[in-house]
Amino acid sequence: MTAYYNEIDPYAAQWLRNLIQEGLIAKGDVDERSISDVKPNELMGYTQCHFFAGIGIWSLALRNAGWPDDKPVWTGSCPCQPFSSAGAGKGFDDERHLWPDFHWLIQQCQPTVVFGEQVARGGGLEWIDLVQTEMEASGYEFGASILSSGGFGASQIRERFFFCADTKRIGQQGQGGRIEPKHPAENFYREAGWFVDAVQGGALPFVCGRHNGNSSGMDRLRAIGNAIDPNVATNFIRAYMECRP
Repeated sequence: MTAYYNEIDPYAAQWLRNLIQEGLIAKGDVDERSISDVKPNELMGYTQCHFFAGIGIWSLALRNAGWPDDKPVWTGSCPCQPFSSAGAGKGFDDERHLWPDFHWLIQQCQPTVVFGEQVARGGGLEWIDLVQTEMEASGYEFGASILSSGGFGASQIRERFFFCADTKRIGQQGQGGRIEPKHPAENFYREAGWFVDAVQGGALPFVCGRHNGNSSGMDRLRAIGNAIDPNVATNFIRAYMECRP
């Protein structure tokens, strides 16, 4: 029942440790190295792995959605700067395009369920196309939807791609080995109603309290600004759980 948090920003990393100490997110270890330096064998024994962890909103959202701390899952909101309309526009050539590192770890460790998020504007569409293509090639069913914080009671639009990939219904294990379906995403999209019908609004705080105690307002604003909206993430996870019990 131990979580792994990977976060390179020291301020956000300490915030994570404080949240863990207060029991507000899943207990675990915080690793401040770059994801590029993480080896697959170092993740053995962890039930949940949260990459680009920020201030732990994916862990908070999982708990709020009713996902137990001891239920395996990976999450990762890759840096948006390479693809954001507010960024330099380098896209896949930006050194902060870290999806290849995340995908490599997924390929090596084969987590059952992966949740993620990315900016929906600018180069976000090209990014999500790449992620879907590579995840399906790696044996995952994949689904994504553009969700807006404004649709969940927030005062801002904040549109983001939220995606989920899982292996639960792909093929079957037996003496003959793994049997892949002709169209890996077919079942997932057949149940696409969970993107809309199963998503319910709610009222959750934007952040989960207890920052790292530092008085620097800019650091705190940056940590919050880079975080996902927990309300949207919670309802996205709930929707997934309804069609993937």
